Amino acid sequence: MPPAKKRARSYDPARTRGAVLAQFANVREAARGLTPEQLAGPTRLGDWTVRELVAHIGMALTAVHGALAAPAPPKATVTVAEWALGTAVRAAGIADRTREVAAAQPDLDAYLAGVEKDLRAALEEHPGTRLLDTTAGAVSVDDYLVTRTVELVVHTDDLNAAVPGLDVPSERQAVATATRLLADALATKAPGGSTEVRVPPYAVVQCVEGLRHTRGTPPNVVETDPMTWIRLATGRLTWADAVAGAQVSASGERADLGELLPLLS
Repeated sequence: MPPAKKRARSYDPARTRGAVLAQFANVREAARGLTPEQLAGPTRLGDWTVRELVAHIGMALTAVHGALAAPAPPKATVTVAEWALGTAVRAAGIADRTREVAAAQPDLDAYLAGVEKDLRAALEEHPGTRLLDTTAGAVSVDDYLVTRTVELVVHTDDLNAAVPGLDVPSERQAVATATRLLADALATKAPGGSTEVRVPPYAVVQCVEGLRHTRGTPPNVVETDPMTWIRLATGRLTWADAVAGAQVSASGERADLGELLPLLS
């Protein structure tokens, strides 16, 4: 008999919305203080400038009300974990659109203010169960907002890395949600029960084919902190560098996740 399908993780819609809006407000406040020289500076995202990175963060939310403007699809076709695994194929198109938006928005603060206003209006008008036709598949508004926490937390970290001395905070709820989504994405990509991945205090998942443990300490264990996990899962940090820098502990012959990462890039 095949193993029972795991029940999808549920997320509190009100807390997710609050986390998305709070994290976006953190970015807005930080971007408001950036100088022209800082905005023109490089990032770790290929040839993107800081200006383009900030514009892209705005785009992460315009995607919500943009999708709401289109007719609702008949049914959901992807889970939030599956969304994470399908991002790489969309990277080129996203990069081109980011450059267009950055060039068309000389006043980034006004742009971000408009993004927030439009998002709030859209969320007040539509229920969280309303389906959206996104580039990754059909998902509900509530589930799509879960994916926005990944975009916001990851790119907040990119922004901090790009601007020396900048320390944009990441909301605890946003980090928790992003951590759980990416942990579930790993379990979706490599289903199984031989390896336990722990990201305290937010997530524990079992993955990788092999003998499933039923009690006691599992034979293969990976453990790290939330931001290290998010960087690993999104390609900001390599597995080899994380292990060498003692940012992750891995024990057992099936605890090497190097070939499974990154999940989102």
